[in-house]
Amino acid sequence: MSKAPFKIERDGRTDEERERDNEMRKPAVQSPMDTFFPEDQANVPHEIKINMNAVDKLLGLNDPPVRDDKFEWKKLFGAVASGDITRLEGLEEYLDTYDKTLMSKDYQPEGKTVLMIALLNLKNEDNKIVEYLLSIAEKKNYLNELVTATRTDTCHKGQTALHIAIERRKKRFVKLLIEKGADVHAKACGTFFQPLSEQCFYFGELPLSLAACINQEDIVDLLMERADVRRTDTLGNSVLHALVMVADDKSDNIDFVTSMYDFILAKDAAMNPNMEKLEDIENSQGLTPIKLAAKLGKIGLLKHILHREFLQEECRHLSRKFTEWVYGPASGSVYDLDSVDTYKPNSVLEIVVYGSEIPNRLEMLQIEPLNKLLEDKWKRFAKWIFHGKLIVYLLYLIIFTAVSYHNHEEGTANPKGHLLRAGYAIVAFGSLYIIIVVLIDIRKKRPSLQAILIDGYSDLLFLLQAGLFLICMVLYFCGHQQYLAFLVLSLALSWVNLLYFSRGSKNMGIYNIMIQKIFLGDIMRFLLVYVVFVVGFSAALVTLLNNPTEGLHLDAANTNVTEGCNEPNFKTISCTILQLLKFTIGIGDLEFTEENKYKHAFYVLLISYIVLTYILLLNMLIALMSKSVEDMSEKSTNIWKLQRAITILDIERYASCLKKKFRSGLRRNLGNTERWFLRVEEVNWKNCERNLGIISEDPGKCNRIMQPESYREPSQQRPKVQAEEEALL
Repeated sequence: MSKAPFKIERDGRTDEERERDNEMRKPAVQSPMDTFFPEDQANVPHEIKINMNAVDKLLGLNDPPVRDDKFEWKKLFGAVASGDITRLEGLEEYLDTYDKTLMSKDYQPEGKTVLMIALLNLKNEDNKIVEYLLSIAEKKNYLNELVTATRTDTCHKGQTALHIAIERRKKRFVKLLIEKGADVHAKACGTFFQPLSEQCFYFGELPLSLAACINQEDIVDLLMERADVRRTDTLGNSVLHALVMVADDKSDNIDFVTSMYDFILAKDAAMNPNMEKLEDIENSQGLTPIKLAAKLGKIGLLKHILHREFLQEECRHLSRKFTEWVYGPASGSVYDLDSVDTYKPNSVLEIVVYGSEIPNRLEMLQIEPLNKLLEDKWKRFAKWIFHGKLIVYLLYLIIFTAVSYHNHEEGTANPKGHLLRAGYAIVAFGSLYIIIVVLIDIRKKRPSLQAILIDGYSDLLFLLQAGLFLICMVLYFCGHQQYLAFLVLSLALSWVNLLYFSRGSKNMGIYNIMIQKIFLGDIMRFLLVYVVFVVGFSAALVTLLNNPTEGLHLDAANTNVTEGCNEPNFKTISCTILQLLKFTIGIGDLEFTEENKYKHAFYVLLISYIVLTYILLLNMLIALMSKSVEDMSEKSTNIWKLQRAITILDIERYASCLKKKFRSGLRRNLGNTERWFLRVEEVNWKNCERNLGIISEDPGKCNRIMQPESYREPSQQRPKVQAEEEALL
């Protein structure tokens, strides 16, 4: 990029104005070359200004004439903002007199030009100031510089006059600026235009994206004739990506976003029939608009894209849904699986299933064809593999339990010794396999901590189970008897992990979900508060009862104190905590307190502890668990479906060799290309009266094609596809 040439300008300010401006513009820390212009902190100015007052003094003109008609920037900006063109009389003469232009640095605070000020303060379509400013620039041959000037401040960096005209919804001025050479690909990339917070407005930086995001269809139509629709912003987002970003689930927003989305998609297909479909462009994250909608949880827009059906013949190939038959409220349709099914990486299904940060992914999985696709995968292959894994795990548990029960009989002289060692080897191999599988799964998914705690709950338990057993084996071979503690913990956890396979059954799966949610929610909060109470009261009781009672002539040396905490005592924090735990469940012993001096204080502390824990906390826990079960009963089915969906995709990932053989859907030629579709039968009473696309004369007859088909190459499948299409039409 070539540097702009230096310019020499006449400085028309008075000495007082110059001193005042210098004081206002002095930075706290001197910038390179000690410039006093705040707008030039990052760039060296390209203007050299001549103080004409000093020149007059050098020429002996001590009393220069007072210039009443000069336009310093505040006066000029105020006149332009007023919309009154009469206040700009004499502007051209002033600029000529002082060798200035509308692009002089005096007239560009932070890159904001007088043209931008005029557009920001448009009050009606009859404003003549914009044309007047453009005519001045055109006469002096800096028109292109004026209409393409960009803001330089951090907040609005890159914004041009064209952006402002679009935002003001003034098509006439948008067209005028384009005719005068405005850059239709200028990028407004300031912090205000980035998706950083709710106070910002991200629209995709480009003028076309801005027009689309503020619902200006006529301006979009104008820009699409002159701009490259496939241009992307600094994030790699196209105009369709920008629409996805501004969409929400409010009815007024989603209506215009979906309408604008379809308009741009259809118009681009008509203008560029031989180019890549606009909807297939990926951003810098590798996401197409439909994938971005899934990732951001834009359920309304995602549903519209998946259910998009154009009835016009010229746009029919853009449809993702084709209605085959309708009979009253019942209908049969085929849905396009492109970007949806997992046969391509980073599919919509994977994004939704594994997207723990998506707020409404439970509802998104109920959208067709996602719901039907998961059901089809479960019936085709996932169910049988899942049940096979259950049988293998049951065998693993039986062997683990048997060798743990008979571990004391291990020995070379014992005929069972070889069987026990073989059993331990099998369990060790299984534990190692579990660890490897879980770690590989974490490495592939790269989940966040939140995703691990929510979706990886079962994985963590399996990892803990296997880890405990491997620690047990290490301690065993090192000759430490502590191995038995790790062995029994691993064994107990192994049986608990059997509940993982309950997700194969709806009723048991929902029950297991409630257990998990209550444990991770209500019980964890209860335990946190309970630990605070136990530790606090234990410290108080130990402090109170640590001294012997006066007058009882107890000899500490002769007192027979039972070692450890087998008998009730409050000698240490650990023993006190154990006794308080007993009081919580109602089996505490108070007899030994009769010999203590501060017996009444002890009773006050103990009663307070029992009220706070046994009466208050436990009853609150019961009430909270009841409320949690009631709240979860409405969405527990969706949570179970999500867990089963995670299981299906995990199975599919490890059985990738079966993807082709058990691929869901069928290949059809609808539109201008062959695509994979999934047939879905629906009942919808709201939309039973509507215009239809492809209608079969025999409703329900297409069910014969619902049988699973083996994968065929396009050349092999083509005759059958054509026959089906002809029969359908």
